[in-house]
Amino acid sequence: MNQSIKILAMGIIVAISFSACMKHNMDKHKREEKNIDYSAAYIVNGEDASISVIKLSDNTVSETIQMMNHGGTHSILWPHHIYHHSNPATHQLAIGVPGMDLSLGHTGGMAGHGGKFIVLNAVKGTITKSVDLPLMNHNAIYSPNGTEIWTTQMDKAGKVLVYDASTYALKNTITVGKEPAEVTFSNDGTKAYVSNGEDNTVSIINPNTKAVITTLAVGVNPVGAWPSAIGKMFVDNEDSKTVSVIDVTTNIVTATINLGFKPGYAAYNEANNELWVSNATDGKVVYFVDMGASNGGWMKNGEFVTGNDAHAIAFYGQFAYITNQGSNTVTVINAATHAKVKDLIVGKKPNGIAIKL
Repeated sequence: MNQSIKILAMGIIVAISFSACMKHNMDKHKREEKNIDYSAAYIVNGEDASISVIKLSDNTVSETIQMMNHGGTHSILWPHHIYHHSNPATHQLAIGVPGMDLSLGHTGGMAGHGGKFIVLNAVKGTITKSVDLPLMNHNAIYSPNGTEIWTTQMDKAGKVLVYDASTYALKNTITVGKEPAEVTFSNDGTKAYVSNGEDNTVSIINPNTKAVITTLAVGVNPVGAWPSAIGKMFVDNEDSKTVSVIDVTTNIVTATINLGFKPGYAAYNEANNELWVSNATDGKVVYFVDMGASNGGWMKNGEFVTGNDAHAIAFYGQFAYITNQGSNTVTVINAATHAKVKDLIVGKKPNGIAIKL
């Protein structure tokens, strides 16, 4: 066999091997498609860019979704918070990807980083869309009607970007305060809230007109305004170690709860009429009850241990779920009795939680 024929034969072998390898990788990618056709909690693990799926019927970790690009490498750095939207056709998850670790705080030196948001099929566990952003963001969330995805741009010229949830085209740019972190919606969907970390304010927006209704002064370094079923938004102010209570109807800060610790998250337990606030420093959740203005307002009513760097809180049925960024666990709590049921091992630095029914 002469040299030319040898080279040609070797080229054919390499091509066949490469084709087989590509087919293997594609088949492997297809095999990784999930079938999460049950009620589940989705836990975003920031450090290893994965999502742990908790089957809510038995509180076990049933799946792990690796958030990789088509080449099989991690191009998604430090995914953070996650929100679910359901429509008749499919379940979708919107995930904010700031591109840096926000577990130790949310302020300072962030304007130079680009972020993105990811849309994930919650049943199949596959990425539907990845959208790059000019600057780093904090979260991405569906509008109440599911037609839009809202995300922030965490710089001194603070903005909220509104994207079409079908075409992913940018629809609106809304100017808010400096270094906006979380954007959320009231429980009834009538208003959007943006916590402006450097301004120590919260911008309230009309979701339909995209106009800023008003801007309220809150505590120092607000991170998120968290909704509740009682017509209140609870703003966790990291540096002042307080929670500001906003009345959705009147757009007024009606109370300030002094915590004595840095809050990680605030969630209202409707069944017990309690406000749960995660204590990131001490690995606990502290809960408060509203005694009324004439009786001292919001008062601490108890606490329980979860894990290191306790963060997000979500409720489902009789259980509550708390992510522990420093322990790589999710603590399952009996929401009525505050007793620990179990700790579930998940990925590294678990942060946001979303519930799919």
